[in-house]
Amino acid sequence: MADFNQDVDQSEMFKVPEALRANAHVKSMEEYLAMYKSSIEDPETFWGDMARQFHWETPFTKVGPTYNFDRAKGPIHMSWFDGGKTNIAYNCLDRNIEKGLGDRTAIHYECNDMDDQHASFTYTQVFELVCKFANALKAEGVVKGDRVSIYLPMTVELPAAMLACARIGAVHSVVFGGFSADALAGRIVYAQSKVVITADGVMRATKPVQLKSITDKACELAEAQGFKVERVVCVGRLKCTPYADQVKHDWVEGRDVWCSDFISSQPATCAVEWVGSEDPLFMLYTSGSTGRPKGVLHTTAGYMLGTFATMKYVFDYQMEDTFFCTADCGWITGHSYITYGPMLNGATQVLFEGVPTHPEVDRFWKICAKYKVTTFYTAPTAIRALMKSGEEPVTRNDLSSLRLLGSVGEPINPEAWKWYHRVVGGGRCAITDTYWQTETGSHLLAPLVGAVDCKPGSACFPFFGVEVAILDDKGVELEGECSGNFVLKRPPPSMMLSLYGDHQRFEEAYFSQFNGYYFTGDGCKRDKDGYYWLTGRMDDVINVSGHRIGTAEVESALVAFSKVAEAAVVGFPHDIKGEGIYCYVTLKEGVEYDDALKPKLKAQVREMIGAFATPDEIHWAPGLPKTRSGKIMRRVLRKIALPDYLTQDLGDTSTLADPSVVDVLKANHPRAAK
Repeated sequence: MADFNQDVDQSEMFKVPEALRANAHVKSMEEYLAMYKSSIEDPETFWGDMARQFHWETPFTKVGPTYNFDRAKGPIHMSWFDGGKTNIAYNCLDRNIEKGLGDRTAIHYECNDMDDQHASFTYTQVFELVCKFANALKAEGVVKGDRVSIYLPMTVELPAAMLACARIGAVHSVVFGGFSADALAGRIVYAQSKVVITADGVMRATKPVQLKSITDKACELAEAQGFKVERVVCVGRLKCTPYADQVKHDWVEGRDVWCSDFISSQPATCAVEWVGSEDPLFMLYTSGSTGRPKGVLHTTAGYMLGTFATMKYVFDYQMEDTFFCTADCGWITGHSYITYGPMLNGATQVLFEGVPTHPEVDRFWKICAKYKVTTFYTAPTAIRALMKSGEEPVTRNDLSSLRLLGSVGEPINPEAWKWYHRVVGGGRCAITDTYWQTETGSHLLAPLVGAVDCKPGSACFPFFGVEVAILDDKGVELEGECSGNFVLKRPPPSMMLSLYGDHQRFEEAYFSQFNGYYFTGDGCKRDKDGYYWLTGRMDDVINVSGHRIGTAEVESALVAFSKVAEAAVVGFPHDIKGEGIYCYVTLKEGVEYDDALKPKLKAQVREMIGAFATPDEIHWAPGLPKTRSGKIMRRVLRKIALPDYLTQDLGDTSTLADPSVVDVLKANHPRAAK
């Protein structure tokens, strides 16, 4: 676990900007505390009144939550809005059009290249695209409960395909476009998706990403595992552009169809499939500590309320705002704060296909100026990377429209927080540092920017309905100023229902560590003022640029290399990415430890998982520190991975079967003087 806030001044405070407080939804700490108390003590009224703003084909009879977090009392379960039937796509689109927002811009689509065909889409236009998509899926035989895998770039077809699935009650499984064919195949087979929606390719800065070719290979791999994809719908993103000749892929007659042909003859209206509150909405994979990704299953009504409420209150959303979340819909942030949260609030937002440094390092700021963005939401990794280019790329753009800046994906270090506030926000913008997880669906901790004075590096306080605790290693709740294991005492509305097809693993992964609590897997400090500070993962998951990567998944990829006998992977502090991937590799007997193998090992991980999981460091390890029972002592490996490894106190190593391996690892250290 990497504690990036270990030496932080926890007394430094930034006051709420008065200009923002004046029009905020929540204007004082007293108002926040009263609303928070109501959300915990009277959820029937607090969440029930909010939920009734939406359309319910069948009204709910009980708000909830009804739940059990104690395995000793029976199976883990939770439910919200019992008896209700609704549809989240209807509430994102039809409801807003009925309110007179049909001509309001829903999405400004900003392409990878500055001179490409950027476009804006009204709520009515998005509605029509979604309906045509939904009708085409129905014509293909997709019905309520079926899974549809989506492997698309950040074009308008991505949120449209997600909403189309939701409209007909199908379960979407979006796979990030950076995943490899192996990873995509595994997710297709796991979901049993007979329809896959992809694109021919996309330009990532100046490089083409061969999405269709990867999908073709994934379908072959899936078939080898006994599952056949029946239909591949391909968006022609590059086929009519100057980059068409850079896209190479096969075409399987009878299986493959261009998206334009798939939807062109379909009507622009589509009947809604009304679904139960706890009917599945989507599944999304997150890394686990066993090497096999977990298919997090989110359901409809609670997720709808959680994303709506956090969009409204955490981002203090006002109807005149323009929202820009830089995430990809392949991750939970893009689900909650591109596809669903903004549209539930009737927001106008920017959908960006490219990267922040193309064609120049000020692309984010050019976009903010172009669309007069008021709320900007990005990851600390991006902020730290852009800091290295200095202030001038920021200040040469007119960012006067900005009023709120957000941070997501990992703890933000105070230096980056203050640069973000001073340079990007001009010292006048509020910052909301949000903490949450794929599993929780929406924010757990975040300052309400009109009410809460912020401490750089702290996610501040729990959102409405989120009841948290910090436990010691024995499961005892700690009071006051403390540090320990961060847990939830009850489910917030948007929390996952289970892991798809594997409820036992769901219980073991999240509820076996501390009976009666959901364990986030994160460590946390609470300071003397009650502010919460996340200190990093406490399990075998690394948070790289906001992407959770299971160490076992990387280890499996390394061991699949023919010359590797064993591997152990840990996280280490990284200036840009927050955490980096540090790999200890033991080669097979008789194989020479040659640094020329290191690029091949990195390529192996890229091929099997994706480029975002590429190891940062490979450390040759003829032996690993193991106990006599054969368990790898990972705390030793974490300390050896640190820059000051020579002075690190490794703690008690008396249980090691061979203590001398530690000296060998230090001598072989990549940073050791040769």
